[in-house]
Amino acid sequence: MACPSLAPLDRRSVLLHAGVAAAAAVAPKILLAAELVATPGQTEGPFYPVEFPPDMDNDLVRVTGQAARALGQVIHVSGRVLDLRGRPKPGSVVEIWQCDANGIYRHPRAAGQGRIDHAFQGYGRTQVDEQGRYRFRTIRPVPYPGRTPHIHFAVHVPGQGRLVTQMYIEGETLNARDGVLNRIRDPNARRSVIVPLLAAQSPEPGALHGQFDIVVPA
Repeated sequence: MACPSLAPLDRRSVLLHAGVAAAAAVAPKILLAAELVATPGQTEGPFYPVEFPPDMDNDLVRVTGQAARALGQVIHVSGRVLDLRGRPKPGSVVEIWQCDANGIYRHPRAAGQGRIDHAFQGYGRTQVDEQGRYRFRTIRPVPYPGRTPHIHFAVHVPGQGRLVTQMYIEGETLNARDGVLNRIRDPNARRSVIVPLLAAQSPEPGALHGQFDIVVPA
């Protein structure tokens, strides 16, 4: 499915992007090619949106027109889209989608639609800056039958197409039994998609932060 045209970032997106520089300050200043591994491609899964929500910015916790905030633990996920030499890929568009705190996707084929959290956006997208940086505000993913907690990512790189992958949470006991995660045989590639969530690096009190750099193969 083609990526929808990118709408201008709203006020929330601007505020979220303002925290990117602070998060990047804790990352290594120099990325060497020998330290990078291409982010492994993974299945899109059955629940990529069949239609996009009217509100599809990079804040999935607040939906325009909804007074309530999404259920679940708020997390910020930030990172950069890079090539194997550590160079940023400006112009890239990053999408994410995930289930809500009840384990339900915003998708007509997903079970439990009667229990869906309508205050959770479920899908978001943003364009990286000139340094390849992106940020999302969302909720800590939860498990559902057959899967460990994860967030789906798709990255559209100008002139290179679309990379689909998934981000996992460090320390989750279900990681060891997740079939999709364990199809990644290379240990370095597997480690590259498992992210620690830390309170100390979060720009928001009470929230957690994860750093997920996405390395495209060319």
